[in-house]
Amino acid sequence: MALIFRDVPSDITIEVNGGNFALHKFPLVSRSGRIRRIVAEHRDSDISKVELLNLPGGAETFELAAKFCYGINYEITSSNVAQLFCVSDYLEMTEEYSKDNLASRTEEYLESIVCKNLEMCVQVLKQSENLLPLADELNIIGRCIDAIASKACAEQIASSFSRLEYSSSGRLHMSRQVKSSDGGDWWIEDLSVLRIDLYQRVMNAMKCRGVRSESIGASLVSYAERELTKRSESGHHEHEQTIVETIVTLLPVEKLVVPISFLFGLLRRAVMLDTSVTCRLDLERRIGSQLDMATLDDLLIPSFRHAEDTLFEIDTVHRILVNFSQQGGDDSEDEESVFECDSPHSPSQSAMFKVVKLVDNYLAEIAPDANLDLPKFLLIAEALPPHARTLHDGLYRAIDLYLKAHQGLSDSDKKKLSKLIDFQKLSQEVGAHAAQNERLPLQSIVQVLYFEQLKLRSSLCSSYSDEEPKPKQQQHQSWRINSGALSAAMSPKDNYASLRRENRDLKLELARLRMRLNDLEKEHICMKRDMQRSHSHKFISSFSKKMGKLSFFGHSSSRGSSSPSKQSFRTDSKVMERTCASMD
Repeated sequence: MALIFRDVPSDITIEVNGGNFALHKFPLVSRSGRIRRIVAEHRDSDISKVELLNLPGGAETFELAAKFCYGINYEITSSNVAQLFCVSDYLEMTEEYSKDNLASRTEEYLESIVCKNLEMCVQVLKQSENLLPLADELNIIGRCIDAIASKACAEQIASSFSRLEYSSSGRLHMSRQVKSSDGGDWWIEDLSVLRIDLYQRVMNAMKCRGVRSESIGASLVSYAERELTKRSESGHHEHEQTIVETIVTLLPVEKLVVPISFLFGLLRRAVMLDTSVTCRLDLERRIGSQLDMATLDDLLIPSFRHAEDTLFEIDTVHRILVNFSQQGGDDSEDEESVFECDSPHSPSQSAMFKVVKLVDNYLAEIAPDANLDLPKFLLIAEALPPHARTLHDGLYRAIDLYLKAHQGLSDSDKKKLSKLIDFQKLSQEVGAHAAQNERLPLQSIVQVLYFEQLKLRSSLCSSYSDEEPKPKQQQHQSWRINSGALSAAMSPKDNYASLRRENRDLKLELARLRMRLNDLEKEHICMKRDMQRSHSHKFISSFSKKMGKLSFFGHSSSRGSSSPSKQSFRTDSKVMERTCASMD
């Protein structure tokens, strides 16, 4: 039993949460409307004991309130003002019963002292966690949250003004060199002590006040590192799930305000905790918008399902790749749309090249997994558009590893894998390896040898043509035809136009070759018929004279001309036809 005055016998006992306080009625009823009403209701029975149920702050806070009733001085601080504010409301210690009562004293301290100081507001919020919902109903939490948001925004504005400086031309501009401690974000660590529901309200208030997205992101990273590490050690999975889902909803809409490694960390935790579908899809969308900044370790998200599943989350990575490819919205199916790079939202060419390399390395990492079936492997390999890969060495390596780890594949499955590889886009070293790779289907090996032969022939033709000078335009065109791959320095749209021109040139050349082949076939037929009719020397001589009159190499009547003309070519064909007709 606690006695405040021991020299005067107590006439009432107050019980609070199992603790008893031996007190006196007069000082209590003079300041507390609740106790006055209770005593008045039991005046006839001369009540001597009162139990106060659900008193905010418990016995410790009631003792402070009782001391105030007795006029004992003590300091109101940020550590006890929330409790005293709530207990003054519970005990009805207002101006109606006594001037300068506890309610007005705590209200004044909260308004003039606490709300002027960001650190004190955080402390009051922390103390209010055990006073809900009364602290919220009395607007203690709301006022502190508004004060924190206003104070943080004001400090950032002041910090921005401090960075203003004049350039050499006399213009006012913002200095880019600023230390993190000078950015007005020192409150980030302080907010990490709050409970997740109060922290969420503070962050939303800051967004409404215009606090920088970079500061919001830094605070989220700090809070997650503190809370998720602590929760994972204690094993409170449900509360940890709430933290992850709440942080995801608080992420700013702007890109690059939080590291992509942090987003992947949240996604791993979301997969492990089996958070809501909305939470995971939001993270996948955010990661997909900046996937070119990710590393292979980021993509290796462990699977936490049954033992027969794959080691890593394949479906999750596939959705991330789809988000990356579809940044510009739904593209048309037009043939030229894949080369359209003018859209401000579509992935840049450099970003696409980085992601292609990342995906090929990811495929090589997951290929040895015995539980990885072919459809899932193909799902990742075909997630990016075909034009994205200018070199297929990485894809070939991943497919070779998959074939090595899954030797029971059928021939049809092996063909499906081989169709992914464009053997014209293999380097010389990798092409040599593929030509001797017994794991590849025979048809693929034949393709490799065929393209290697074309490359060799092209190289020989190029070295031969270098000995003779030719026009610059012709040299440039020959180089483009013999290159065999798109130039990374050219845009996809330019490459596409170049390929179309080369295709037209090749079609014309093929048509000329076909005409010459037809003429040679007719010549062969005529010679065969004549040889069958007569074996005399006279016939051979006469035929040789006729053949001498034909101009197979395009000799025209004009002197100095060494190249065949279209007119001479057509004349030669007509002469051959008339000759064959006369032989018949």
